[in-house]
Amino acid sequence: MRLLCPALALLLAPLAQAEPLAPLPSTSQGEGYAVLIVSRERLEVATTCEVALYLHDQMAARLHQGQSVSFNLPPGRVSLRLGLTGTGPCQDGINQLAGQSLELQAGEVRRYRIAMGSDGLRLHAAPMLN
Repeated sequence: MRLLCPALALLLAPLAQAEPLAPLPSTSQGEGYAVLIVSRERLEVATTCEVALYLHDQMAARLHQGQSVSFNLPPGRVSLRLGLTGTGPCQDGINQLAGQSLELQAGEVRRYRIAMGSDGLRLHAAPMLN
């Protein structure tokens, strides 16, 4: 049994999610939440830099390749922005100027993936998992 727990931890380590860095606004009970899931697939963004995810202009997470993060958010409009962060060519300040906004409904689950296009980093809707 003692060997099973460390082995299980090693198997689950790649599934770990990025930690949110900033507290998110809270809502009173009864309003409900929407779930926003953002993932950085290994081949979508061809850089070793971290991708910073900003919610309402505050950094909420940093994602390495293969990581994902989820947020319980109050229903309503959410402004999102993505940027590269880290050291060297990844230094803060190389952020995408344009952001995106979403309108979330209570009880809704939305999945997005980060992709690089000609206009910079963008969130694209990802298929729901069954």
